[in-house]
Amino acid sequence: MAAVGGRTVRDLRRESRSAVLQRLYVDGPMSRHALGPATGLSSGSVSNVVTGLLADGLVEEAGTVGADAGRPSRLLRIRPDSGRLIGVDVGETRVRVELLDLGLAELACVERPLGPRGYDIGAVVGHVADGVAEVVRAAGLPVPKLLGVGVGVPGIVEDAGRKGAVVHGQTVGWDAVPLERLLRASVQLPPHLPYFIENGAKALGQAEMWFGGGRGARNAVVVLLGSGVGACVVTEEAARGRAVEWGHLTVRVAGRRCRCGAFGCLEAYAGAAALVARWREAGGRPSDGAGEERALTELLAAARPGGGREPDPVAAAVLAETAEYLGAGLSDLINLFQPERVLIGGWAGLQLGDAFLDQVRTHALTRALRHPAARVRIELGRLGPDAVTIGAAVLPLAAFFATGGHRPRPAPEGAKAPTWRAGVEGRLV
Repeated sequence: MAAVGGRTVRDLRRESRSAVLQRLYVDGPMSRHALGPATGLSSGSVSNVVTGLLADGLVEEAGTVGADAGRPSRLLRIRPDSGRLIGVDVGETRVRVELLDLGLAELACVERPLGPRGYDIGAVVGHVADGVAEVVRAAGLPVPKLLGVGVGVPGIVEDAGRKGAVVHGQTVGWDAVPLERLLRASVQLPPHLPYFIENGAKALGQAEMWFGGGRGARNAVVVLLGSGVGACVVTEEAARGRAVEWGHLTVRVAGRRCRCGAFGCLEAYAGAAALVARWREAGGRPSDGAGEERALTELLAAARPGGGREPDPVAAAVLAETAEYLGAGLSDLINLFQPERVLIGGWAGLQLGDAFLDQVRTHALTRALRHPAARVRIELGRLGPDAVTIGAAVLPLAAFFATGGHRPRPAPEGAKAPTWRAGVEGRLV
């Protein structure tokens, strides 16, 4: 096949389809006329691509838009029922599995508490496998419609090639866990379906950049504030985001012991688990048997009681100190990456809310260098406490668009890898 600038005609066709699909998804519905400047394609290329996408059932017409002169333009959009996605959030208290269509409408959802075994890898894999089976069964999903499974996890994710994703989750006791291999062995789905395993903060960042408060920004930091603390940095050089272990930045030498084993980490002061623990140590009294989320709710109610009542001084002091630590941590991110926006999400970040954000913003901007501080907006995320699940589902969606909308297919029956590949891989083991 003839090559153009090192790329084949097939490559160019795939890239053109990918560009149209992504523009329709993020900015649609759009007319053919509008797709040209939005994608940089000629009108002829847009027409050819759209004809193919309509024939494949990936795109549909969605009404018309009037014009000052001539005929109205027909609008195009992605067909929501043309594919299905599974998003999984391995969270701090539960595993959430959600089945969505391409419009990210929820078709089925199940949540399973981690329970007494916590992050035991066998228990987590079992929760994911059971959850996937349940949502597929509940929705009556034809498996050929499924485009892949995205999973958000705590820790550092390493791509181990054909061995799949391996997770290093020091704070949860995962040491080089071959999570993709374990999931493929337990989840009852066709073996050719792709799995996309990423850090939960990166999954949150993907969702906020596509659909939430990060839309339109070239550089942003998306913070995941839950039991622990994480962040995703999006820059022009890393457009899909890069997870950073921000929670393990040292904010106090010889400070509190963190879950990772080190001392003085930001997470040991600003994560929800640490915040509640510090409240208890200072004399706060959450309800007997209160879990982390309920205890945080009670701390906030004590610090900001409303109704003209006086705030509890202990709860207010702990909350104020936490805002200062978080602000200091954000100032480091602002100085290092100079983002246009900082978005704070996660169940704890959203629960702490606008009043707490005002304090955090003040501390961050006071400590950051003047020039990057003057350019940045610090806001709450817009996608709610379950945004990690949405972001995980977006991972297979982004890969689907990158292929030009070509579905994953099983290998031909009886097909074997070429002998040269087995020899090379044997040397790499």
